[in-house]
Amino acid sequence: MIKIALVDDHIVLRKSLGVLIEKPERFSIVFEADNGRHLSGQLKTHTIPDIILLDIIMPLVDGVETAGWLKQNYPQIKILALSMIKNDLVVIRMLKNGARGYILKDCEPSELFKALEEVYENGYYYNKLVTLKMTTKNLAHDTILLSAQELSFLRWSCTELTHKQIADEMQVSPRTIDGYRDSLFRKLEVNSRVGLAVYAIKSGFVQV
Repeated sequence: MIKIALVDDHIVLRKSLGVLIEKPERFSIVFEADNGRHLSGQLKTHTIPDIILLDIIMPLVDGVETAGWLKQNYPQIKILALSMIKNDLVVIRMLKNGARGYILKDCEPSELFKALEEVYENGYYYNKLVTLKMTTKNLAHDTILLSAQELSFLRWSCTELTHKQIADEMQVSPRTIDGYRDSLFRKLEVNSRVGLAVYAIKSGFVQV
């Protein structure tokens, strides 16, 4: 039985989600929380979950801050982000703070169940939002040859800077940055900034 905790400030959604998740006998909801602060108290008095299904926008302590706190204090708990936000930088912030996957609230129940199972069994869940096609490949540093400039851009891609700001930091033109991006997309077989960030994090180029 996979133990799940739900952290979302929308009570009706949270209750409905709990009913849905417990339909398959493989999952059990151990507790619910309204926000990160409430979660910290629940963890002291309830069974420790295998996975926390974590919303992003919440009062008092939001999902990004909560994920970072969980990584420091309960690293054994896997985090699956569940949100309506599609912004690449928000997804990257969640991944850097320890989220093992990121799904949208309007996803099909089948994707939710698949995400929970893959996070539990394999450690991560990759979908179209977290675009990473090399999941079956060896991600050792020497398997894909990257130039020093590409590595630098790869690290900058995990920050909240725009491409224009990254160009300023690297002291190159925005057109050159586009060239680094396109080259990395081709070499790493990804098609988004989130995909670059996932590769950088998984490969150890960026410390999280």
